[in-house]
Amino acid sequence: MKRNVLVFGSGGREHALALRISQSPSVGNLFCLPGNPGTENFSTNINIDNSDYHLIHSFCQNEKIDLVVIGPEQPLVEGLSDFLREKNINVFGPSSLAAQIEASKSFAKNVMKQANVPTAEYKEFFRNEYQDVLEYLKNSNYPIVIKADGLAAGKGVTICEHFQKAKETIDDIFISNVFGQSGDKVVIEEFLFGEEASLFAITDGKDFITLPPAQDHKRIGDGDTGKNTGGMGSYAPTPLLDSNSILEIEQKIIEPTLQMLNEKGYPFVGCLYAGLIISKDGPKVIEFNCRFGDPETQVVLPLLEGDFLELLYSAAVGQLNKNAIKYNGGSAVCVVAASTGYPDNYQKGFEILGLGNFEPEIIIYHAGTIKKENKIFTNGGRVLGVTAVLKNNDILEAQKKAYDAISKICFDGIYYRTDIADRVRKYLNYKK
Repeated sequence: MKRNVLVFGSGGREHALALRISQSPSVGNLFCLPGNPGTENFSTNINIDNSDYHLIHSFCQNEKIDLVVIGPEQPLVEGLSDFLREKNINVFGPSSLAAQIEASKSFAKNVMKQANVPTAEYKEFFRNEYQDVLEYLKNSNYPIVIKADGLAAGKGVTICEHFQKAKETIDDIFISNVFGQSGDKVVIEEFLFGEEASLFAITDGKDFITLPPAQDHKRIGDGDTGKNTGGMGSYAPTPLLDSNSILEIEQKIIEPTLQMLNEKGYPFVGCLYAGLIISKDGPKVIEFNCRFGDPETQVVLPLLEGDFLELLYSAAVGQLNKNAIKYNGGSAVCVVAASTGYPDNYQKGFEILGLGNFEPEIIIYHAGTIKKENKIFTNGGRVLGVTAVLKNNDILEAQKKAYDAISKICFDGIYYRTDIADRVRKYLNYKK
């Protein structure tokens, strides 16, 4: 049976989701709302107001949409999935209540605490507790982590090495109001030492399956320096997590978290993203997200064989088909081409050259681009995700091919890290 699908979103993650769905044997008509210049090559981009839920519903009815896949966190938190489900449309993506696992750091910590999920010790402070939080920080052990409670596009987390940095961060959040309402409360956590990894669990609210583990590179600069970003690159699968580690994460983290959300009456249907740190005491949760990660999706999905659409659809209707996909044994590296100045101020509107004539193993995911008169221009901070996908598990070879590819692309102000996936050498005991 062929199924008509609408992918909601416009970034690199949504490009990756739509591309993988387009390759599924069960796909019928595929639409992206609004999509981007990359998705229009294999789907139909829809230019309607993405905040007009009634218009979106009418479109779904007219086009006989069988499944809506919501990519970004904001519409999930704002209740788009709830609205469509009430209209009897199948949605891959959690309810607004379940999406609090990302929308509120304190909600997530409370769930983890109740479910006995390993995570960092923490304390919460509201905006009107400014003096209290400073007193707490004066007596804290450093480094320490300060997180804006709400959504901040991946930029609301600051690692503070000393009190002065911590005070500056609190001043930015509580006084300068850099995150708006998302900064009405902060969560202050102990700093966990270890290596980070990302694991996606696809779930129908009860059962789940995990996808190949990835590793994101969040800092703007080489050597993990500078500000946090939405992600500057990723690779998969990461050898940091072997099959035993993944089983431990599934049993101690994913399963109890889903069970606790169920007990609270917030069953989670969609992709539960576990941002993990592998500490000396084992895996612990840094954060949960309520959707696929970006740019991890760009490297994880090409490593799946089978019917990815069937996996998402079966989760959405509450009958997860764990046999719909499996890992194909390959490897992938994604390097993000960003605009100079990101994650702060940057310019856009520069023509992008060199996007054509790549080998089939290179995928160029569009993230912040716009098309005018058959030319592609920059239109965001993160512009492209240049990804190499190999059929074998040779991450260093995939890394080489990704960097060869990105060297052929140019636009004014192009910036990218030069060390994406370098850490794999340490994990595999490679010698440089």
